Amino acid sequence: MKVDGRHFRSIWLEPDGWSVGAIDQRRLPHEFIVARLTTADEAGEAISSMLVRGAPLIGATAAYGMALAMRSDASDAALDHAGKMLAATRPTAINLRWAVDEMQRALAPLAASARVDAAYARARAIADEDVEINREIGRHGLGLIEAIAASKKPGEPVNVLTHCNAGWLATVDWGTATSPIY
Repeated sequence: MKVDGRHFRSIWLEPDGWSVGAIDQRRLPHEFIVARLTTADEAGEAISSMLVRGAPLIGATAAYGMALAMRSDASDAALDHAGKMLAATRPTAINLRWAVDEMQRALAPLAASARVDAAYARARAIADEDVEINREIGRHGLGLIEAIAASKKPGEPVNVLTHCNAGWLATVDWGTATSPIY
């Protein structure tokens, strides 16, 4: 999505290659502030304080939180601790639990020395997969909206009703139910 003409995702790996940027949704719509996450604890706080909102974005934040944890300590104990800490931030969030489980599944079999790079690669892939899933929702949904529009009188509006966080800020990019509109 573009903000003041510049493309933003709602979460991204910063140019330093290890810290994570995220739009602070608590400050919207009055201020556009980017938070920099540098630890797993900060990623957990971003989830629990609702700096990030929306199931897909919460999952991506948890994945990056696991990567940040591995950067600090790639031991088995740290992998387990980070997973439990992040999962506890929003216990009912399905995407959060999925992302933590996915990261642990990908990292647990690896030697500690291989975990940092693998964690960042998998977190980035989870974020990119979310973008592609939502782009496809938009592509398929647009056809549905166009079919509805074709059945109406010219100029008659097509109404789209969404529930909960469905825009681009709820995901890494594009949004879920609003993706066809974009």
